[in-house]
Amino acid sequence: MKDNSTIAALAQPASSLMLPIQLAQQAADAVRELLAEAAAANTTRSYASALRYWAGWHTARYGIELALPVPEVTVLQFVVDHVVRRSAEGELAWELPPAVDQALVAAGLKAKPGPWTLATVRHRVAVLSTAHRLKQLPNPCEQPAIRTVLSRAARAAVKRGVRPRKKTAITLAELEAMLATCDESLEGLRDRALLCFGFASGGRRRSEIAAADLRDLRRIGAQGYIYRLEHSKTQQAGVTASSTPDKPILDRAAQALEAWLAAAGIAEGAMFRRLWKDRVGPPLSPAAVGELVQRRARLAGLEGDFGGHSLRSGFVTEASRQGVALPAIMALTEHRAVSSVVGYFQTGAAQTNPAARLLDD
Repeated sequence: MKDNSTIAALAQPASSLMLPIQLAQQAADAVRELLAEAAAANTTRSYASALRYWAGWHTARYGIELALPVPEVTVLQFVVDHVVRRSAEGELAWELPPAVDQALVAAGLKAKPGPWTLATVRHRVAVLSTAHRLKQLPNPCEQPAIRTVLSRAARAAVKRGVRPRKKTAITLAELEAMLATCDESLEGLRDRALLCFGFASGGRRRSEIAAADLRDLRRIGAQGYIYRLEHSKTQQAGVTASSTPDKPILDRAAQALEAWLAAAGIAEGAMFRRLWKDRVGPPLSPAAVGELVQRRARLAGLEGDFGGHSLRSGFVTEASRQGVALPAIMALTEHRAVSSVVGYFQTGAAQTNPAARLLDD
């Protein structure tokens, strides 16, 4: 046990101790740094865009700058300004004045005039709610009135026949048609490799494809490669116990990837790059990955609303059609909740469901 003289020697001078207010500020700075480091770039941009819109809308609507905490009645006004409803006369209506709507579009805060989807409104409200929580302010977005209005708006939308918009799935048939448009040029080799990688490795998200790096790729003999997925929603959420980050890139997908890397002379860094004629540039952005998928779908003459997520939904749908077990699919897609993937799984299995043939002999 230490004597008093030892304890005194170990103790810091009182002048060096931080005051509570200094500790609070230091903790606040640490929290901001932690949140900034943990957040995905897309999430950060999305939140910044949402808060800019809130500020612009508030100024245009009320003539004064937005200040936190925001009154509950202001949040309610925001919701009815942007959510479409059926009026007493039976017509679709919303409350945002046309002049304010046009001003927001002119300022680049809205893409086009008119109401938003309910999903967009919910996102904007959720961002404002997060801002209040981080500043430890009374949160109007969590009040029963706000939750009730958003919930009833969702029910009303369903009654009007509104359904969530989903990208058209790229199953094996669509993928083969898109691959057929890829020639032996540098662009064709890149696009073929990207499509095969995105599909065969478990339906990768466009952000995961854009972040794919050679440091996470290892050869496994003649079979192909193992790609270690280090950047996904699962890793961001800190869920690693059920995560299986090793994704196989085999056979045709491996051959396409090898041909692209060799032709492009890529020995390190990002796997999928921009091209300037015959010159290899910086990494593709997630948006560019989605545009690449759309362009190849158009070249293949496919009809539908294609995008980066089409590879992911198509992988799950095709795997289900071919009788792959749900746990095996989820091991590659990194879905953590069965409810998230079961919709795609059921779509793929619907036509082969034996219960649908009860009238057959």
